[in-house]
Amino acid sequence: METNGLEKKTNGLEGDSDLQFLLQGGDLLKVRSSSWKKTRYFRLQEDCKTMWRESKKTFKSKQTCECHPSIPPEFSLDDIAEILMGRQSEGLKKNTEEQVESRCFSIMFKGRRKNLDLIASSEEEAKQWVKSLQKVVSNINNLSRQQTTEHWIFSCLRKADKNKDDKLSESEVKNFLRLINIEVDDDYAEMLFKKCDKSKSGYLAGEEIEHFYDLLTQREEIDVIYGEYAKTTGFMSPQNLVDFLMKEQRGKATLADAHKIIEKYEPDEHAKEKKLLSKDGFLMYLHHPEAMILNPEHSEVYQDMSQPLSHYFISSSHNTYLMEDQLKGPSSTEAYVRALLKGCRCVELDCWDGSEGEPLIYHGYTLTSRILFKDVIKAIKEYAFKTSDYPVILSLENHCCVEQQAVMAHHMSSILGSALVTSPLGDGMPTNFPSPEELKGKFLIKGKRLNKLEACFASETAADEDTDVTEEEESNDEDEGEAEQKEKKKKKLKLAKELSDMVIYCKSVHFHGFDDARKNLSFYEMSSFKEAKAVTLAEESANAYVRHNVEKLSRIYPAGKRTDSSNYDPVPLWNAGCQIVALNFQTTCNDMDVNQGRFLVNGKSGYILKPAFMRDITTEFDPITLTRGDWLKHKTLHIMVISGQQLPKVNKKKSSIVDPLVKVEVHGVPADVAEKETRPVDNNGFNPEWNENFQFDVYVPELALVRFVVEDHDSTSDNEFVGQYTLPFTSLQLGYRHVPLLNKNGDLLPSAGLFVHVMVMDAE
Repeated sequence: METNGLEKKTNGLEGDSDLQFLLQGGDLLKVRSSSWKKTRYFRLQEDCKTMWRESKKTFKSKQTCECHPSIPPEFSLDDIAEILMGRQSEGLKKNTEEQVESRCFSIMFKGRRKNLDLIASSEEEAKQWVKSLQKVVSNINNLSRQQTTEHWIFSCLRKADKNKDDKLSESEVKNFLRLINIEVDDDYAEMLFKKCDKSKSGYLAGEEIEHFYDLLTQREEIDVIYGEYAKTTGFMSPQNLVDFLMKEQRGKATLADAHKIIEKYEPDEHAKEKKLLSKDGFLMYLHHPEAMILNPEHSEVYQDMSQPLSHYFISSSHNTYLMEDQLKGPSSTEAYVRALLKGCRCVELDCWDGSEGEPLIYHGYTLTSRILFKDVIKAIKEYAFKTSDYPVILSLENHCCVEQQAVMAHHMSSILGSALVTSPLGDGMPTNFPSPEELKGKFLIKGKRLNKLEACFASETAADEDTDVTEEEESNDEDEGEAEQKEKKKKKLKLAKELSDMVIYCKSVHFHGFDDARKNLSFYEMSSFKEAKAVTLAEESANAYVRHNVEKLSRIYPAGKRTDSSNYDPVPLWNAGCQIVALNFQTTCNDMDVNQGRFLVNGKSGYILKPAFMRDITTEFDPITLTRGDWLKHKTLHIMVISGQQLPKVNKKKSSIVDPLVKVEVHGVPADVAEKETRPVDNNGFNPEWNENFQFDVYVPELALVRFVVEDHDSTSDNEFVGQYTLPFTSLQLGYRHVPLLNKNGDLLPSAGLFVHVMVMDAE
């Protein structure tokens, strides 16, 4: 099949020495345990997307790439989350000696797949592998969706060509259709095949395959829209394009904008010379990030970052050290790396006494594995600011003796250095929080403190205060009665002065009601609320909670009885202004999807500015009763779900084809919560069409999120999840838009998507 040219072109790396290095490949030592270390030959396949490992042994079928169900390659480059140089992974730390440090590297995958731990024969070779892989992975991540789609279809074409003769027989064509998740009845497949088999040879080759590909990628719904505006000579003129952008996409557009779009997206040089946009160019433009459903301006930091910390929602993780459940799951520094790479800005560290004077991190009184406190701080230091420059809060749950607390303070001070905030910014005692902007690149410690922050500015006499504080305890069961709780003798903990002095802006205190907090607590004194308590306050005292959260921080954490590390709905707590709504990042679920949607915008910085009506201490806003006020901006949202493209199989069985349906959900204040769904389309994940219209009333748009969910319909059991995408209501682009889809781990599905039409009207 003549596809190599296209493969290299889509990679944009022809002749690149790093790409050549990977295509040639080489031997690496694969490490699975201290006794299992074996040489394997790794090289990049000709498709420039799949790494192949020469070995008879294969992984379980689960680890095959989407378009190669029966051939288990080692991995697809799409699946790589991060490449770590040195002995950074748990596996390499445990199973190799320090002297091989410079020759080691690990490949960390998206989702739950285990790392690939490798040792090269020299330091230079290890560096070359890491550099080459990073370059090619970053290149793939930058491909346009149109190119990704072509890539995917061509890899499937190659896979279908069973005997590798660069020709497709009719049975190979049917095999191919199944690979791309489309059930075509035999007559239709035969008709398509005959249409393309111009040479009447009984197989497709060369241009016939390209013709077949063109027929497959035809998008009737796009043809209709294009035809409506391509009035002149069957092409879109710059003026036609301006008309489309103004009328359909509700944007401001000039002829100069149209010329830029044609210059950038038109693949046909003749059309480009004549300043015309062909149908292919139009489709490529519609697939580009700037034309998709998320407002591209919101992909960057676009909010005011100079307000006090308490004015932002902050992306926050609970039990960050866990990879799975909180009874017996493994603890790992990698869990911190994953959360930080996802933009998390508040991580939790459960600290316990360890042997040889070194504090450990694990889930107390359980069978979860243990990791060194200092290793966690090193991992946090390295990955804290890769996704976002804004401050990271280290939430300490401290169960250590005074001696090991001093060791914790030493590790944080020596590893984090000047990035650790150990005294208030500016001169004199602050009266409010600094802003995320002022705290860029900084770490804040949240924990107990022996005295008030004011003591920093007082005389030394305050130093001999009582060193007892109440131990932080998150694991209490949710269902204990209030009386029992009070009777329960609070465990006392001696606090090391070195650790206490590091707590500046986030001092943990117990909550005794909103009146008490208003009268007696300073701005930097914050409380952690168990999920049930927080939900009750958010329902019964919503306005008081909103006002409390204007000046003070609140942290919410999941109930102790959620031993499976399940999550709760963060939305009602954001509605009450709570900033640090901590979720189990290691658990995939709808609540994590919604959390990812909330923090998708503002450059994925992990900080989202609360609406103005939640930053005013006298606000009357109450999300439950919704009295009149600035927050009421009643809008009507119209969404037409038009079609889907290349929805992946849920079930890896060869014969399985998706019966997709689409749900559109609105999350926000109770009055806005709603869900509508389309009918299912039978046996078509390749290009299903629905053309169904939905209407939603949205009363508080600034707090609303819109979620698109694709499910595989099953009449006998629960539908299965295919993909989803969640974004803030205020970040929607209007008109005809493509919606990318994310898998259950929150990673992009390379070529899957929805095509919708969005309209927002002011309600009467």
